[in-house]
Amino acid sequence: MSDRMLVGHLSTGRTGPIQVNRYANRNQQQNADSVSFQELLSQQQLKFSHHAEQRLRQRGIELLPDQLTRIANAVDQAAAKGAKDSLVLFRDIAMIVNVPNRTVVTAMDGNSMKEHIFTQIDSAVVVS
Repeated sequence: MSDRMLVGHLSTGRTGPIQVNRYANRNQQQNADSVSFQELLSQQQLKFSHHAEQRLRQRGIELLPDQLTRIANAVDQAAAKGAKDSLVLFRDIAMIVNVPNRTVVTAMDGNSMKEHIFTQIDSAVVVS
């Protein structure tokens, strides 16, 4: 026998290219894209720990949707720099945010910040 196999030319015994149902793959891709989009949306939102929610209520801090968007963008910037736990300063509000989980751990207003030391953070972001 003198069957030769050329490099890069493997024979499967079939002739012609393997046909795939393109529409099935396209539908699967669209479903995967919609899931990815939902995940993307959920990643852009900030979560608040129970403790942070209590502190916000106790201190009368209310955040509007556009303010949350600006804070979330700041968390994105911190994540891009590799931050893990950030102090996020927005107006007279200070928040400690766990960046990988996108979770606000605690929050305080200007009056509560006096004489406080922030520890166990690796970055600070000032939101303008």
